[in-house]
Amino acid sequence: MLKRKKEFNRLKIVGFSFILLGLCILTYKLSIYINDNYKESNLKREFFNNYQELTETNQSNLDNTTESTIQNSEENKSSKYIAIIKIPKIKLEKGFFGKDSYLNNVNRNIEILDDSDMPDKAKGNVILAAHSGNSKVSFFRNLHKLEKNDSISIFYQGSEYKYKIVNIYDIPKTGTAKIKRNIDKSTLTLITCRQGTDSQIIIISELVEKG
Repeated sequence: MLKRKKEFNRLKIVGFSFILLGLCILTYKLSIYINDNYKESNLKREFFNNYQELTETNQSNLDNTTESTIQNSEENKSSKYIAIIKIPKIKLEKGFFGKDSYLNNVNRNIEILDDSDMPDKAKGNVILAAHSGNSKVSFFRNLHKLEKNDSISIFYQGSEYKYKIVNIYDIPKTGTAKIKRNIDKSTLTLITCRQGTDSQIIIISELVEKG
């Protein structure tokens, strides 16, 4: 009887230890999630505050103020969003960093590729890539739900660039992507992996309005 009681107490201690360990892991993951959301909210708020200032400046045609504002933002560009992409259909609103930022990495954020132009370049091509899947950095996990004529916006330097999807196609995942676009148009290209395959999804959008 005494031996059985000791065994029962031992099992209780082991069970309690596992429960405590599980709670610690859950608390740790929750704290990371809350911290990531807090950082994201701050980055977005700071971006849109600057965006509003640039919008008002652009409307007033105050060139000197524009140059000063842009210069100030350049000082800390490595850790601040340079633009935000918004795709209403899949409820995505996420910023991305400049090409020179250490945070411009597909394993951490949406990445603007080296060959990409910025939205304000006439007939340029903005190229963004991100992971699909289920991880916390899978920002393009729902990209496969998009269809032709869906809308995408990029907020950049006080202007909203509105795009409409014109083409969607798959390519083999080889490390390079052939982009089929109209070079006489300003375009946006989104790239991600198609889950469960060895293919990548390429989504081409054309600029329809700048506001």
